[in-house]
Amino acid sequence: MTDFRELHSGSFVMPNAWDAGSAVVLAEAGFPALATTSAGIAFSLGAGDHTVPDGAPTVPLEVMFERIHQITQAVGVPVNGDLEDGYGASPDDVARTIRRARDAGLAGGNIEDYDGRALYDEQLSVERIVAAREAAGPDFVLTARTDGQLLDGLVPLADSIRRANLFREAGADCLYVPGVNDLEQLRTLVAEIDGPLNVVLGLGSSKLTVADVVGAGVTRVSLGGSIARSALGFVRRAAEELREHGTMTFADQQIPQGELNQLFARYAARPSR
Repeated sequence: MTDFRELHSGSFVMPNAWDAGSAVVLAEAGFPALATTSAGIAFSLGAGDHTVPDGAPTVPLEVMFERIHQITQAVGVPVNGDLEDGYGASPDDVARTIRRARDAGLAGGNIEDYDGRALYDEQLSVERIVAAREAAGPDFVLTARTDGQLLDGLVPLADSIRRANLFREAGADCLYVPGVNDLEQLRTLVAEIDGPLNVVLGLGSSKLTVADVVGAGVTRVSLGGSIARSALGFVRRAAEELREHGTMTFADQQIPQGELNQLFARYAARPSR
């Protein structure tokens, strides 16, 4: 299997899967690594993700890790886990989640500094990354994510850069500042953050391409829940066509059942890692 840490010495694309089937299809396309998407997993279970309305259902840790384990077992490429905020505020909570991530077969994982309502205190955020690094061991690729740029301009870019560099000093291998969709700002992140940078494509109305962000010096390109949201968009369009017109032109885009059977059988028969 490809060494996940070594991939970060260059540039690569890491699309996000939400179940074993989507993971196999993405791995078959030739990507060197995959990631999970907490959004895609949540949506597939009829639940919300990240900033959700009060009282809305979210995915319990046990259920999320069951799906993560299914994804890591389905493919032979490294999988990076979307571990949200570490499923708890304290450094001990984060350390426990990282140990569980390793047990689930993940090669790496992201820890956010956002609890669904606000950013964690900066010092506590650093302590959480220190605890994550200690729990991760030498092989697990730890990504520290700071969500300030997702908060409607409330956090200056310089503050997110400072947090990212503090997280790097605390032991993070890769840094992640979602919500920056301007190419010049991405170049600023690459220049001022001391470590490999992950950028997510597909958030908001940005039309940036892989070539754009890699050309700006970005190490790792992920897609978050974009493919999962697009798949649900396809389901809605198919439903509307069927209800309003009684036609099934959407079926022209399906993968034939025999092809899927062969694909899944081939992956199921591969040597275990």
